[in-house]
Amino acid sequence: MKSSMTRWMMFAGCAAFLAATPKGSAAASTTAQPSKTSHSGTSHVLRVCADPGYLPYSNRAGEGFENKIAELVAHAMGRKLEYTWASYRAHGGFSNFLALNLDARKCDVIMNLPAGDNEELATKPYYRSSYVFVTRKDKHLHIRSMRSVSMHSVKIGFEAETTPETAVKILGLIRNAVVFHVAGNPAASPRELLQAVQDGKVGVMVTWEPAIGAFMKDYPDLQLRRVPSEEYGPGLPAVHYSYAMSMGVRKGDTALRAALDKVIATHKAEIAATLAKFNVGLMPNPRHYNYSNG
Repeated sequence: MKSSMTRWMMFAGCAAFLAATPKGSAAASTTAQPSKTSHSGTSHVLRVCADPGYLPYSNRAGEGFENKIAELVAHAMGRKLEYTWASYRAHGGFSNFLALNLDARKCDVIMNLPAGDNEELATKPYYRSSYVFVTRKDKHLHIRSMRSVSMHSVKIGFEAETTPETAVKILGLIRNAVVFHVAGNPAASPRELLQAVQDGKVGVMVTWEPAIGAFMKDYPDLQLRRVPSEEYGPGLPAVHYSYAMSMGVRKGDTALRAALDKVIATHKAEIAATLAKFNVGLMPNPRHYNYSNG
C-alpha cells in the first residue's frame, strides 16, 4: 500500500493489481510543536495533522470534511482542537508527511488512513466509499464497469498510480487514457477532474468519489456511477474499487486509538451526516472483514 503513497494512492489502497486492499474551529487552531513524550490518550488537546489547502478534505479555514470530522471528534472527547499544517502533496508524498509530522510528534492524529494500514495505527473505519465513473448525461454512454464496450471508444481519465490505472492497462485501454496528477500537485484541485469531463477532454473520469462529490453541485450536466468489483483474468482475484478510511495515530498509541474508536462507535449518525453534507458517497463495511492492524 506504500509505493509513492500520494493522496490518491492512499484511497486506492494499493496500485498493484493483485493487492486485495486498495481535518473544531479552524480560527482557534494553532500549530503544535514536537514533544518527546506523548500523553495523547489523556490530553486536553486533540492535535491533528492536516493539509492546509486540499479541499474538499481540509484547509486552514476549516472548510473541508476532514476539518468538520476533526471538530466533531474533538468536541465529543472534550478536547481543544489544534492543527499542524503540512501538505500531503509535498516532496516525498504521504509517507514523508507521516514521517515529518505524525511520527515526529508534531501532532497525534491524522484523519485519513486506509483501514488496516500498517504504516501507522489505524482506528476502526469511520467511512467507506468507492471509485466512480463520471460522465456527461447528454452522451448516454451507459458505462457500468471497466469492461463496458463504451470504454473502448472514449478517452478515459484517471489519477496516476491508482487502481483504475492498472485496470486500464490490464484491459488494453491505455491508448485511450489521459493521466492526471492532481494528487502530486499542491496547486491542483480535484475539481479539475470534473472540468475535464465537462469540457470534453475525456469522455469518462474514473475517480475517488469523496474527492469530487462536494463539487458535483457545480456540474449539473455530469453524473456518477460506482465502479463495481471485477475479475480481469482467469485465476486472478477480484479487483475492488471501494475502500474503508480510518483515522490514524502513531504505533503504540493504543490509548488514543481506543478513545477515537469510542467516538466513532458512538457518533456514527453525526459522522455520516457530516460526510453527507460534502456529498461523500457512503457504502457499508463488510461484516466479515478484519481491519485491525495491531
